[in-house]
Amino acid sequence: MNDKQQFIRNFCIIAHIDHGKSTLADRLLEFTKTVDKKDLQNQLLDNMDLERERGITIKSHAIQMSFKHENNDYCLNLIDTPGHVDFSYEVSRSIAACEGALLIVDATQGIQAQTISNLYLAIENDLKIIPVLNKIDLASAQIEEVSDQIIDLIGCDKTEIIHASGKTGEGVNNIIQSIIQNISPPKGSPEAPLQALIFDSVFNSFRGIEAYFKVVNGKIKKGERVKFFATGKSYNADEVGVLKFNQEPRDYISCGDVGYIISGIKNANEVKVGDTIISEKNPSEKPIEGFEEVKPMVFAGIYPVDTDDYEELRSSMEKLKLNDASLHFEPESSAALGFGFRCGFLGMLHMEIIQERLDREFDMNVITTVPNVSYYAYTKKKEKVLVNNPSDLPDGNELESVEEPFITAQIITNSDFIGPVMNLCIEKRGVLKNQFYLTTNRVEISLEMPLAEIVFDFYDRLKSISKGYASFDYQPLEMKETKLTKVDILLNGDKVDALSSLIHQSNAFHIGKKMCLKLKELIPRQQFDIAIQGAIGAKIIARETVKALRKDVTAKCYGGDITRKRKLLEKQKKGKKRMKQIGNVEIPQSAFLAVLKLND
Repeated sequence: MNDKQQFIRNFCIIAHIDHGKSTLADRLLEFTKTVDKKDLQNQLLDNMDLERERGITIKSHAIQMSFKHENNDYCLNLIDTPGHVDFSYEVSRSIAACEGALLIVDATQGIQAQTISNLYLAIENDLKIIPVLNKIDLASAQIEEVSDQIIDLIGCDKTEIIHASGKTGEGVNNIIQSIIQNISPPKGSPEAPLQALIFDSVFNSFRGIEAYFKVVNGKIKKGERVKFFATGKSYNADEVGVLKFNQEPRDYISCGDVGYIISGIKNANEVKVGDTIISEKNPSEKPIEGFEEVKPMVFAGIYPVDTDDYEELRSSMEKLKLNDASLHFEPESSAALGFGFRCGFLGMLHMEIIQERLDREFDMNVITTVPNVSYYAYTKKKEKVLVNNPSDLPDGNELESVEEPFITAQIITNSDFIGPVMNLCIEKRGVLKNQFYLTTNRVEISLEMPLAEIVFDFYDRLKSISKGYASFDYQPLEMKETKLTKVDILLNGDKVDALSSLIHQSNAFHIGKKMCLKLKELIPRQQFDIAIQGAIGAKIIARETVKALRKDVTAKCYGGDITRKRKLLEKQKKGKKRMKQIGNVEIPQSAFLAVLKLND
């Protein structure tokens, strides 16, 4: 370890959503004078419009701060992480590049589900945990109560908990002192062959792909030839530097430090998050143990509204993947929508964000199909089939059994709402495993439930019935056998494959009926009747009719013989019959999304 290395501290901030991570990060930057007063603004590290609008962090953000302590210049690398359950993968990547973590708990809300989940991630990676009690300036802060919760959770001493306020800046000095004293400097040898772990990448339209890395061993110099271990490709390190408020180029980045590299890479597939950068001249034998591969939870099809935009959509998705390593996609085609992509997301919020970013950053107008999860189907010939799409499900006469993914869900709520929360979980086929009172009025519920049931509206409804007081977290469990049925939607007898969905038998009739009713509201009236049917195989389970717009063809007949009117009506009837044979029904975009909101 060289002298410089012992003054480096790499740490991240973990907490539940809305517990004040980004605000506290702002205060740390202000205190260390990393940012000039004139550049100060709220949510300084959240540089995406979406993040600012929603008040949430979506991407991890790295920044370097300098601080003088006991006549030594310390280099503090901070990584701010998201708090929402859908972005826990971002958190795991940030943790891989750190030696310590600030665990922030809101003094008004106490410990929530995501706090616990992110804490376990940090402990698994042997990070030093510094507990911080935030928002102590608020009148509703329960300092003693929440301090006891933190002590129970991580087993620390009461004196170790730092009281702070992201709003007023109280306790920020104590946090920085604690980081310097308690977090160990990064290990690794500056003399060893180069090994740098890529934990993030962004696409810059002027400079190509920028990869963010942490140097674990050796050093990376400007202008040297480097190699990416996973792809085996070599590049010239055109620019290396550190991530201050703005990027600052350096001649080299040494062991233990965090920085960025620009090497003129244009192709998004050549940079993989979790990959190791090694030197071409003196290559390291093996890569760094990166983080585990991300597992998408929710699948949906994304199609361009205009089929000519397919290639443009492909390049937009590749650029997004650079910036969001947890996005998975592969090409697929649909009879109703043409060519598009089958995408894997971490959850519904993640899917919403991707849609939004495609629209904002790349000006792509897309249609999203009904989200679903992956199932395993077993045929009578003992073949195992992965079912990502309702159309992949084998026919009923060939099907032996179906397995669906289950999760362990953890809900922390106020004891006043335990009845409605339990009813919701039972409705979603949840099985209660454990119930534990954290305090007299806060209860933790553990359940096993199918992943498919939480995909659509579970989180929103949980928040509504608990008045925002319930927090939710989940971990994948295993595949279990289930009774699934495929519900098809037919318009005038034609199947619309984009609206097909896989539903548990107990719910199929009810959902089929609801979908038909919803579509009846959304499909505009035509000059002919439109029959909307829900079907399971050949059996019709629900039907609604959108009545035809009828032109009054007899309006111009004043009096006269009835046969004249009848003749005109007969002619109209024939015309409508012919129109029905050749007419196509346009399904509006809102119909594809409405299926998700059947309980509204």
